[in-house]
Amino acid sequence: MNTANGPHDDLRRWLIERVAVYVGRPPAEINPSVKLRSYGLDSIHALSLCVDVEEAVGLLVEPTLAWDHPTIDDITAHLAGLLARDRTGQGPSDMDDKGLL
Repeated sequence: MNTANGPHDDLRRWLIERVAVYVGRPPAEINPSVKLRSYGLDSIHALSLCVDVEEAVGLLVEPTLAWDHPTIDDITAHLAGLLARDRTGQGPSDMDDKGLL
């Protein structure tokens, strides 16, 4: 598995565990750089992942999260950016180009 050591490892690890549950595989088989649909993640599971993120991380995310950011690495980077923005107090007017918050 290709996980980088960095400040967002816990978030990445948590996402890997959630995706593994949804697709019925051990976490060790989930590569964070592989597109989630390659593992069979469907729209129901993608929406469930959004709810999990909202509850665990405290961020409201768009229901298209897994499609707009198709790998765990992409989702981790996106969420890390939102969390950093949230901590600096930037508001909705400072959202990224897709308007996700």
